[in-house]
Amino acid sequence: MDRIDAMRLFTRVVEQRSFTQAAQDLALPRSTVTDAIKQLEARLQVRLLQRTTRHVSPTLDGEAYYQRCLTILADIEDAEMAFAGAKPRGLLRIDVHGTLARHFLLPGLPDFLAQYPDIEFFMSEGDRLVDPVREGIDCVIRVGKLKDSDMVARRLGELEEVTCAAPDYLQRFGTPLGINELEGHRMVGFRSSASGSIMPLEFNVAGQPQQIILPCTVSVSAAESLVAAARMGLGIIQVPRYHLREDLARGSLLPLLPQFPSTPMPVSLLYPRSRQLSPRVRVFIDWFSKVFAAANR
Repeated sequence: MDRIDAMRLFTRVVEQRSFTQAAQDLALPRSTVTDAIKQLEARLQVRLLQRTTRHVSPTLDGEAYYQRCLTILADIEDAEMAFAGAKPRGLLRIDVHGTLARHFLLPGLPDFLAQYPDIEFFMSEGDRLVDPVREGIDCVIRVGKLKDSDMVARRLGELEEVTCAAPDYLQRFGTPLGINELEGHRMVGFRSSASGSIMPLEFNVAGQPQQIILPCTVSVSAAESLVAAARMGLGIIQVPRYHLREDLARGSLLPLLPQFPSTPMPVSLLYPRSRQLSPRVRVFIDWFSKVFAAANR
């Protein structure tokens, strides 16, 4: 195994914290991975990894070598891409909210892949806090206020939120014209997958955000189910406008309290600070930033 391949293998072991998982990722026998790391440590004359029965972690020297490997491997990929008009290639791994992907990312994906035919695209869907380095994710797209993390965040824009309910619901409970008229109403609860709690409705009142949780007999953890439940007259909801364009156009859902708008939801793209961006990740970030801005007008 040459030095470059050994570097690639070493970085995968560090990221997966496992010889077995790294071997599976690279389609190699575990013994090959173990022997390659032993040879690498012998050549460098330092111990790179701490091994326990449960996991593998880099030593201080191993962490320093890992960072150098990332830079060297990225430089090699950049250098190869610079010749003969070569375009970015390889596996691109993205983690994104499913509804965001279906509305903003997937419609334009055929054009992106036509422009970069040597990129293989993998997309996982979720809203949990992923570990991009360990899980091998190149970048993450998230909606909402970001928690503190070691990742670099690039703000893509904001999503306007709309409060609405079905005509049938409003016939039964009345149409609230002010915040104080929400008493006696109910909401379809959106349950956070991270905390398990019901997310409140939020209204901007005299320049200040005001959060309200109404009684709910139905709660869900997916945006599409939230909208479907509102169509059935089960309560008031508050979701980004892009979920509701068709419903608002045909009147199956009606906007409420537009004079008290919710704070727009930020959309951000995140990637590991420890990694120098590969060409395929850079072109994806540039492409999706433009696609999102155009679709969110």
